[in-house]
Amino acid sequence: MSELTERIRDVLARAAELEKQLADPGLSRAPGEYARVARELGQLRPTLDAAARLERASHELAGAREMLAEPDPELSALAKGEAARLEAEVEALEAEVRRLLVPRDPSDDKNAILEIRAGTGGEEAALFAADLYRMYARFAEGRGWKIEVLQTSESERGGVKELIANVIGSGVYGELKWERGVHRVQRVPATESAGRIHTSTVTVAVLPEAEEVDVEIDPADLRIDVYRSSGPGGQSVNTTDSAVRITHLPTNTVVTCQDEKSQHKNKARALKILRSRLLEVEQRRAAEERAGERRAQIGTGERSEKIRTYNFPQSRVTDHRAGITLHRLEQILEGDLGELLEGVKVYMSRDQT
Repeated sequence: MSELTERIRDVLARAAELEKQLADPGLSRAPGEYARVARELGQLRPTLDAAARLERASHELAGAREMLAEPDPELSALAKGEAARLEAEVEALEAEVRRLLVPRDPSDDKNAILEIRAGTGGEEAALFAADLYRMYARFAEGRGWKIEVLQTSESERGGVKELIANVIGSGVYGELKWERGVHRVQRVPATESAGRIHTSTVTVAVLPEAEEVDVEIDPADLRIDVYRSSGPGGQSVNTTDSAVRITHLPTNTVVTCQDEKSQHKNKARALKILRSRLLEVEQRRAAEERAGERRAQIGTGERSEKIRTYNFPQSRVTDHRAGITLHRLEQILEGDLGELLEGVKVYMSRDQT
C-alpha cells in the first residue's frame, strides 16, 4: 500500500467515525460538540471528493492500460491516447489530494492584519511599499475581500513609510500568510537621471486577526496615552487629542493610531492591531516549543529574510523560497497573484505532507 493510499484510508475512516457521531441522537443535545463534529466533517469533504475522483481516474487508467495489449491497431492507438490523458489526470489529482492532506493552521480561516513598511532605500522604498499595498488591494478586490486601512504614514512624495490594513474575507490569512518577509525591488527610480538601477526593500508582516476570545487583555496591563494627530512635516490634521498610543506593559508592545478624528475609533483600531500582535507572540511561543521547521511556518514573520525580488528591467518576479520565476511583473503588481501564491503555498507546505 502506498503512503498516499494509506493516508486516504485514514481520512475515510475518520469521516465514517464523524458521520456515526452525527447520527447519534445524544450529540444533538450538546450543540457545541455537534457543531465541532460537523465542522470537522465539513473540512474533510474537499479531500473526500478529490480522493473519489482520484479513485475513478485510477480505475479508468488501469482499464486503458489493459487495452494497450489489444491486437487491433486502431483500438491500441485509442487506448494509448486515453492512457496518456488519464496519467496526467491521475498525477494532477494526486497533487491535489496531497495538498488537501496538509494539516490546516487553525488561523487560516481568519481575517488578516497586513503590515507594510518601507525598508532600506529611502523614498524609493516608500514608493514601492505603496505599490505593494496597491497590489494586495487589487488581489483582495479580485477575491471579493474587503480591505480597511487602519493606520498609514505617508512619505513626502506620496509613498508609504508604514501602512497597516485589515483584510476581511473567507480564508484571508491562509492565502496571504506566506507573504511575510522582505520584498526586494530592483528598478530605476524616477529621480535617477543616470538610469542606474537601485535596490530597495519593503517588509511585509501578515498576522491573523485576533478576536477578543483569542487574546484576553487585562485592562490593567495597558497604558493608554492620547495626543494630537499630525501629518507629514508636522502639519496638524486635528485640533483635538484624538491620536492614541497603547502600550501593553507585560510585552512592551506599542501600537499607535491617528488616522481617525475620533479618539474612540483610533482606540478601537489600536486594540485590534494589538490583539493580533499578541496572538502572533503566542503562536511564536507555541511554535518554539514544537521547534524545528514548524517554527518558521506559524506566525513568525521572518522579517529578516529576503523572500522575493521584483526586477523591473527584466519584468521578472522571483520567489527565492520556492524557486519560482515569472516574467510578468506588471500583471502581478496589478494583483494577479494567484499562480505565484499557489506555488509558494505548495512549496512551503511540502514538509507537512
